[in-house]
Amino acid sequence: MADQTRVVQAGQWRDALAAARDEGFTFFDWLSAVDRTYDEAAPGFDVTAHLLDVRTPGALDGILIVARVPDGEPVDSATDLFAGAAWHERETHEMFGIEFTGFDDGSGEGLRPLLLPDGFEGTPLRKSFQLAARASKPWPGGKEPGEGHDSAKSPSRRRVQAPGVPPPEWGPR
Repeated sequence: MADQTRVVQAGQWRDALAAARDEGFTFFDWLSAVDRTYDEAAPGFDVTAHLLDVRTPGALDGILIVARVPDGEPVDSATDLFAGAAWHERETHEMFGIEFTGFDDGSGEGLRPLLLPDGFEGTPLRKSFQLAARASKPWPGGKEPGEGHDSAKSPSRRRVQAPGVPPPEWGPR
């Protein structure tokens, strides 16, 4: 069976996870976010969790729960529903800057860095994050929009700056 998808309001996030768990989706698979801040109709982040129903041997039914969260708004933590959500919420907080209210992993230390080195500043999975490597050295094997093997063949093509790519004047000289 194909995974179900439930799109809920940000305020219904935790309740939707609890309802899915009560329906038999008891295996917490993963939680992350998608940066939709450039969506003109409803900018924000799609906080997403994938749960599985493992009651039937050989058959895994899944459910994807998605909530659009405005930038700067917190989301209710799922750590009291699924202990495994703690690692994922820490990662999502670190990479996207999304706060999870009620987060408790049993350590008493709250949301704290998980993957990035000490002193790292920024949220690297946001589209607005400036990729320093792309400004300081050529990007290996990649072409920017509008670049081709021979730019003379397509003079009418306009160069487009992709989100997250700093302007040419940014970076070391």
